[in-house]
Amino acid sequence: MTTAVPADAQALHDRSIIVDGLQTCLWGRPIFEEMHASGLTAINVSTVLWENFREGIGYVSMWKRYLRENADILRPVRSVADIHTAKQEGRVGIILGWQNTSPLEDKLDYVEIFKDLGVNIMQLTYNTQNYSGAGYLEENDGGLTGFGREVVSEMNRLGVLCDLSHVGDKTSADTIAHSKAPVCISHVLPRALHDVKRNKNDDLFLACAEKGGLIGTSFFAPGLKAGNDATVEDVLDAMEHVIDLVGVDHVGIGTDFSLDRPRPSEWLLWANRDKGTARTLTEFGSVKINKPLGVRRMTDMPNMTARMLARGWGEQNVSKILGENWLRLFDVAWTPSAD
Repeated sequence: MTTAVPADAQALHDRSIIVDGLQTCLWGRPIFEEMHASGLTAINVSTVLWENFREGIGYVSMWKRYLRENADILRPVRSVADIHTAKQEGRVGIILGWQNTSPLEDKLDYVEIFKDLGVNIMQLTYNTQNYSGAGYLEENDGGLTGFGREVVSEMNRLGVLCDLSHVGDKTSADTIAHSKAPVCISHVLPRALHDVKRNKNDDLFLACAEKGGLIGTSFFAPGLKAGNDATVEDVLDAMEHVIDLVGVDHVGIGTDFSLDRPRPSEWLLWANRDKGTARTLTEFGSVKINKPLGVRRMTDMPNMTARMLARGWGEQNVSKILGENWLRLFDVAWTPSAD
């Protein structure tokens, strides 16, 4: 399934701007070289999960160093123009993102500090409760808190894209309704095709799209009905379900790749505990999880482009899904509001 990519598909892949809505890989030169070889144009590098303010600053500092030491193939992204420049330069654009707003602690002013440092995407909650709302594994989802409404409004004001991927259903619905800017669900699969808590229902997809947002299709096998036996076709079936529901203009890719992180590993076990230290929330940190056959590494991405074309989606629509839809969303969400 990953052997020969037809010339037309490879050509489309090579000329397209390709955005991955989220990765949590083992960062370092080998992964950066794979990013570069894959043809990816920009990636949301989002491994902040439970960190506090000081550790959030440390994450930014770590990426400043990575960008400096790997400037031959990486470049920072703060704007859509930076993504276009990355494509022209043949480098990979790095978008700083989080999967939790825990580095804000209980200080609203910290949103602006981190925006100034280049953090352009913040997932509101990760798995459980924080000051802003509930994650999808919280026992009682009370919805967006009063402080959470202020956080979302501040993100709108400053031009930070709000992500709802690991957020509880009620908190997600409240956030979409409250936010003046479009939001994203950067790495997700449809509950309609596989009824697990990590996936999201069609109503949330519709609400996200109706406000101009975007749904990024994940490659996370436990969210696919075939599980570890899934292939690229299962991923595209999930994508097609969302396209049929909300339209092609509101769908993109968010692989959720965690490449080169062993299972179990200290980082994954930490990631799957509440706040990193309390009860184990899922078994995902220790069980075997295969990437779908045909898209198991970033270098397999041209195969996905080929399979989308083989389904008759057409070059224009495939280009939208690969990256143009993300660019449209970034252009709006990263623009500070007038309020």
